[in-house]
Amino acid sequence: MARTLRTCVYDSSSEGERHARVCRALFFGSRQTFYALKRVDAPFGAPSSARPCWCGFTGTSSRYRAHYHQTTPLQGCAPMCYSAQIEADYRRFVHEYGAIMSLDDFTRMVMEYFANPKMRVPKAMTAHFLESPETEEEKKIAEVIRARMAADEIALLQELAKQTERLEKAQQSLAAKATKKAAEDARIATNKIAAAKGKLEELKSTELKPRDSRIYPGWYAPVMVMENGRRVVKPMRYQCRPAGKPAFYDEQYPGTYNARRDNLRGFWKGQYGHTHGLVLVDAFYENVTGPDGKNVVLEFRPDPSQTLLVACVWSHWRATKPGEKDLLSFAIITDDPPPEIAEAGHDRCPIPIKPENIDAWLNPEPRDLHAVDAILEDKLRPYYAHRAAT
Repeated sequence: MARTLRTCVYDSSSEGERHARVCRALFFGSRQTFYALKRVDAPFGAPSSARPCWCGFTGTSSRYRAHYHQTTPLQGCAPMCYSAQIEADYRRFVHEYGAIMSLDDFTRMVMEYFANPKMRVPKAMTAHFLESPETEEEKKIAEVIRARMAADEIALLQELAKQTERLEKAQQSLAAKATKKAAEDARIATNKIAAAKGKLEELKSTELKPRDSRIYPGWYAPVMVMENGRRVVKPMRYQCRPAGKPAFYDEQYPGTYNARRDNLRGFWKGQYGHTHGLVLVDAFYENVTGPDGKNVVLEFRPDPSQTLLVACVWSHWRATKPGEKDLLSFAIITDDPPPEIAEAGHDRCPIPIKPENIDAWLNPEPRDLHAVDAILEDKLRPYYAHRAAT
């Protein structure tokens, strides 16, 4: 008999697509047999504002069936560690943990960053190359970053000119006759002008702010791994694409920025016990349902404040088709939360390991997963204070 996964109908147009991705991520993380996802309309009786979402089809035979859960926003569907504030400067790894930087991988990332406007790298990850490049390789990296910044500035100036012209035309139309279209054009153009000006100001600023160290799924971060007996820092994308899997896994499984501890020997068996890494995390952010039923983003930070060595698994995906590029990517390992996170309304928490376990974690023995399990069980257990994210 077929079994079913839960899904939701989210009642906010601005959050609909993100919620769909969240639901898909949850389906992926289920222990049930997974077959397919399908975008479906709101069921009869749902609120008029309900949006279509993704429905999971699961089962042990060809007799699949779908099932709706309920229309409460985010109930049972909160994303897991969707954002983190990291230590993005690779020199922190070098000075405190004796790691070396993989210049080849950083150069490759920066070259791709220059060529791909959609690639997201936190500002704090590139700032030190611009401030004080020491070697010839770092100077070359700085030149490429400046070229990307110049291209970004041109694109923003073009957007600003385009929206300014749009606003002027809308205002002229409104002066002649008030229409709904002209009013909407004026509103959209005004918002886009403000956004472009804000991005231009941020692009030119040299002052780093806390948000400049935040990563989201698809963004890049420095990850410490073990390579040829040395601790090495490599830039990796925060959404793991397992080696050997097709590139469309990024879309089919958008939740692979986290690896549930209870699924490490399942979906992640190709990485767990083989390719481990560590990310330096100062805080992480979660979506929870507030008292009024609305979504709230909370910041969880260890108290007293400290930088956590958060465990992750990673993969080196190798291109096999023309136009593809090799990819280094990782997923943060999450576990059941401590009481203070559960009481705040979330059900997952990243796993920070103890400093004395760094080398054992980075250099696992695939034939002794029990020893690896013991490192995760012997995790650091700080108290997490929380507040509304700013």
